[in-house]
Amino acid sequence: MIETWNLTKRFGSFGAVNGLSIRVEPGQILALLGPNGAGKTTTTRMLSAILMPTYGKAIVCGYNVVEEARAVRSIMGLLTEVPGLYTRMNGLDYLEFFGRLQGVHPKVMKPRIEGLLVRFGLWEHRHRLIGTYSKGMRQKLALLRAIVHDPRVLYLDEPTSAMDPYSAKLVRDFISDLRRDDRTIVICTHNLAEAEMLADRIAIINRGRIIAEGAIDDLKRRLLGPPRYKLNLATPLIGLLTAVDGTVRLEETGDTWVCYSTPNPEATNPALLRRLVEAGAAVESLSQMPRSLEEVYLSIVEEP
Repeated sequence: MIETWNLTKRFGSFGAVNGLSIRVEPGQILALLGPNGAGKTTTTRMLSAILMPTYGKAIVCGYNVVEEARAVRSIMGLLTEVPGLYTRMNGLDYLEFFGRLQGVHPKVMKPRIEGLLVRFGLWEHRHRLIGTYSKGMRQKLALLRAIVHDPRVLYLDEPTSAMDPYSAKLVRDFISDLRRDDRTIVICTHNLAEAEMLADRIAIINRGRIIAEGAIDDLKRRLLGPPRYKLNLATPLIGLLTAVDGTVRLEETGDTWVCYSTPNPEATNPALLRRLVEAGAAVESLSQMPRSLEEVYLSIVEEP
């Protein structure tokens, strides 16, 4: 759905994006992560056919972002970090205005807008001026503007900023539903926990270049090493360390527990449990220790 080759944008001597090559399949969510000024917003503006690349190539839904810019804009939706709403309009008129701009048929537009406003808790506020909306309400309205024409590709810049926890979950669930319809979604965010919940793939950008890209679990394994596990016993560990230490690489031990890592847990963990049971141990639990996307991010992104 989205593919770029050596996509580059320079402003004078400054390289905002340098040689970006990515591929996003239908139904995938890609999270673009990176510090402020890394090139995330510039990338989405080029993919939206708003900003022309200096060189390189980008194809979105089969359309070239330079040669077929109008077609690209018609099949994509964009939520910018600062949406720039028309505060003297009410919410309903605002969405109808942008629906007409995007060519939505009048018979389709009315039920679609009503359904969106109801789902996001804005229906009862539809006749209020946008200038009287709270920050969270404005953010939701801006999201609805981006999807009012049912786009195939969606770019979201900090989609849940300024939202309360309930509204943020509502938006995350909605984004997940959009993916099920084979839409392709690119999210730019500093909310790493949210990115981990939503994204199929991660691309970390720093100084205009992708420094890591892939599925989250693959990145964790590649950048943080093999997975770590914690084994809890109902009996003291004394006398059983030989059974454990001979099977895995020990990292920490306590009176009745041990932490270890293994590059091949599918084979190692069953073998370890067999050895412990044969040695008379009472195993309470064996669980993988969680590793967050934040650990991956901090391991490769330099301090600004």
